Amino acid sequence: MDAGDLRIFEAVARLKGMNRAASELHTVQSNVTARIRLLEQSLGEKLFLRHSRGVTLTAAGQRLLPYADKIAELLAQARCAVAEDGKPKGRLSLGSLETTAMLRLPPVLARFAAAHPAVDLVLTTGTTGELVARVLERRLEGAFVCGPIAQSELAEEVVFREELAVVTAPGLRRWHDALAEPDPKIVVLRLGCSYRQRLEALLMKRGVVGLRYLEFGTLDAIIGCVAAGIGITLLPKSVVETPRRQGRLAVHALAPKDARVDTVFIRRRDAFRSSALAAFLDCAYRNGPRAGVRTSGESRSRSLRRPGGAGRNR
Repeated sequence: MDAGDLRIFEAVARLKGMNRAASELHTVQSNVTARIRLLEQSLGEKLFLRHSRGVTLTAAGQRLLPYADKIAELLAQARCAVAEDGKPKGRLSLGSLETTAMLRLPPVLARFAAAHPAVDLVLTTGTTGELVARVLERRLEGAFVCGPIAQSELAEEVVFREELAVVTAPGLRRWHDALAEPDPKIVVLRLGCSYRQRLEALLMKRGVVGLRYLEFGTLDAIIGCVAAGIGITLLPKSVVETPRRQGRLAVHALAPKDARVDTVFIRRRDAFRSSALAAFLDCAYRNGPRAGVRTSGESRSRSLRRPGGAGRNR
């Protein structure tokens, strides 16, 4: 068993077929089939069940797969470490909440792109739940999410701080007056959205349960529906400042303990930290993200930014 065997095994398991794996690996199916048979013989266990639709993992194959994934990741990190010369370059895949990408990241992205043109930055937006999963699965090098996360596999550091507010149609003096309307609704992003979870908790504290949900995929759709009086939502005040000034929305302040939310940057503790990632985080922090707030996490933020440094969990 060697790294090449495990690479083929992982491709077959992921693609659920010898032919599909052969196409991805730019080889012929007979070569993939032969290598899998040799691997099974060396381990003394069947790894796949063959059927008309392709293959599925046996119990032994399921036990082997996490090790194949880890070895593949270690080899990828080894290649990155060897190529690392301290100059930011190559692909950098990050994630962000849509609100953070819209409000906080544009000046950071502009500064980073100007300073490091050799880096190909890919930014994916999603909910906190989606982004945490992608970082854990190593599909993203890091992500800006709503904290705290408190996952042992992840290092995290507060980067931005927001003030949440309940948002309703204009004309309401108190946000809970909207709940007295016939068939009240809350307008939210899909499951996994941290703001949705906070709104649910806020309503539960007031004894409000059983409201109908309207789920949308974009902030623009949510703001438009709330402005039309369809329901209420919970968002950072800075997101809705412009429509509030335009008289399209009413923004209702909350108690500080309910309003404050931290946006944290998360990354896997065991992942290689490239110069590109360190440079991006330097740009984010130099942009004044925390408005001069200095906390005991300052030393951890330096660790998150430094190539090869180890971040602590909050």
